[in-house]
Amino acid sequence: MAGPATYFDPARKDELDPATRALVARRERALGTAYRLFYDEPLQPVRGLGTKVWDADGTEYLDAYNNVPSVGHAHPRVVAAIAEQAATLNTHTRYLQEGILDYAEQVLETLPASIETMMFACTGSEANDLALRIAKHVTGGTGVVVTTNAYHGVTTEIAAISPSLGGMESLAPWVRMVDTANLAGVGAAFDELQAAGVKPAAFIVDTILASDGVIPSINNLVDAVAATRDRGALFIADEVQPGFGRLGHGMWGFDRYGLSPDLVTVGKPMANGHPVAAVMARRELTEAFGRSVRYFNTFGGNTVSIAAAQATLDVLRDEGLIENARVIGERLLGQLNGIDSPLIAEVRGAGLFIGVTLERDGRPATAETLAVVNELRRRRVLLAASGVGNNILKIRPPLPFDAGDSDRLVTELQRALALHA
Repeated sequence: MAGPATYFDPARKDELDPATRALVARRERALGTAYRLFYDEPLQPVRGLGTKVWDADGTEYLDAYNNVPSVGHAHPRVVAAIAEQAATLNTHTRYLQEGILDYAEQVLETLPASIETMMFACTGSEANDLALRIAKHVTGGTGVVVTTNAYHGVTTEIAAISPSLGGMESLAPWVRMVDTANLAGVGAAFDELQAAGVKPAAFIVDTILASDGVIPSINNLVDAVAATRDRGALFIADEVQPGFGRLGHGMWGFDRYGLSPDLVTVGKPMANGHPVAAVMARRELTEAFGRSVRYFNTFGGNTVSIAAAQATLDVLRDEGLIENARVIGERLLGQLNGIDSPLIAEVRGAGLFIGVTLERDGRPATAETLAVVNELRRRRVLLAASGVGNNILKIRPPLPFDAGDSDRLVTELQRALALHA
């Protein structure tokens, strides 16, 4: 079964309690088998608040995984903004709206001066699809370079540049991969495409390399971008996961490298769970695209979504959540590095995006990682795994995560590791 080892195996549904087994069976009948569930014992959360969720039995869990409710589950200011706007008007971008302009101007102010325009969609997949469409239109090329285990989305076009979904076999012939340890190979990858008659279009990278295993310091990224532009291609910074302050150092992951992308894509954390995404780009790119293409997205940038996004941005600033990500992230990194376990090979991260690599005898401890994730779920702490070997614990909580949450996570992780060392 393709995907992280922490997915539930449907072959084990007979081991579940009757109520859970019945829900899983209903899900398979109604939704089909392509969907995935987490954990050996799938969870049914029914309520959330801040960094906690509760299941149908009223049991509380610490959420150390979900970056979508970025300012905390059910934040009252976001909930109120959605309700108020939904009770007033909800319509699309073919009518004039001040709210979408106010929001776009505020977000664009946080970006390099060369990024001047913002186009809205509903999901990160759509945003990456649109960015790639713009890049191909402007450059006249189709060739794309991605990292080894990249994930950029699920549309037909973007799934074809997301090796984490199905490995090399799932990639389009106009795609090449580069090892995250050697992004200096980007130039050679574009040269290989050109030798095959494929003109370069874009190099796209998630600036925390989440699916590649959480890499906070990307080697040769600046040189890779230079090599991309030397070959007439564009640099797309996929900020869907690292963006909006998660890394604790400004708003964007690419800022840490002194880079100015050609296009920036965002999604998941923008509206605290409401479906909002966007592409920000250099004006000449969107103007060249707009001269030939009419872009419209029925729900992208609708008035309720923008209200949710504005409230989320306001909370992010007013509650100092970027600084909180830095302070608590540094504290958590120190605590995790202090755990004495033979399974831990490396702890790395930035802000509240942390990866813990588990190995045994120098090899990916995939089975042990799966066991630890499921043991933590039993101990009421939620996280998941990442990386090619599915041996990296991915810690990515809502941004209000505090010292008490950090202590709880580390205590339970120590206990889970001790059981499987």
